[in-house]
Amino acid sequence: MTIDVNQTLGQIATAYPTSTFVFMRHRLDFCCGGRQKLSDACKEIGVEPEKLIAEIDREASARFGERWDTKPIPELIDFIIRRYHDTLRSDVPMLIEAARKVERVHAAKPSVPKGLADKLTQIWDELQQHLFKEESSVFPAVREGSRGKTIHGSLRGLMAEHDDQGEAIRAVRELTTDFVPPPEACGTWRGLYAGLEKLEAELMEHIHLENNVMFPRALASESDA
Repeated sequence: MTIDVNQTLGQIATAYPTSTFVFMRHRLDFCCGGRQKLSDACKEIGVEPEKLIAEIDREASARFGERWDTKPIPELIDFIIRRYHDTLRSDVPMLIEAARKVERVHAAKPSVPKGLADKLTQIWDELQQHLFKEESSVFPAVREGSRGKTIHGSLRGLMAEHDDQGEAIRAVRELTTDFVPPPEACGTWRGLYAGLEKLEAELMEHIHLENNVMFPRALASESDA
């Protein structure tokens, strides 16, 4: 495995998909923050780049990760909708319901994540608008190879919304003490936090595939026109 410390997190995540598991363990943002160089990211967390590269190498040996940068864009779009959009529509409403139950039943406990259900509802409202925009207009345009200022502006707009989504999920992490339930947490509470941690991981993978794989390829094809 040949990884240069001057490569960005997004580039590494694209070329070595299983590296995302390592990045998530070290709380490195490879999606919205995918333009950061590996050397700078390692400096921030106090880890030698060589150690992180070795960890990525071990992860690659233990897992199989699909490379989407070499596959047709329409195939990638279909995968994103099936794997991430449909999953969000299934999972997020249940998480909101669980959050409301936890806040209601455990309202008297100091450790209860007050305001979590409302925050998740806000996130979901914004996500639904985002998914609709992608599926109804932007993805079809990318699939057809549309070029020009309109599609360029649309992709940049989606990336800005991805930044907002990243900030929102970080706020949820803070509200839930890094998804660590307190000792008195019931089964629903523990399941809620586990579900939110899964949501964060999948949202990062989802945004990475769009920001660092699909969108740059769409923009590159535009510049080649």
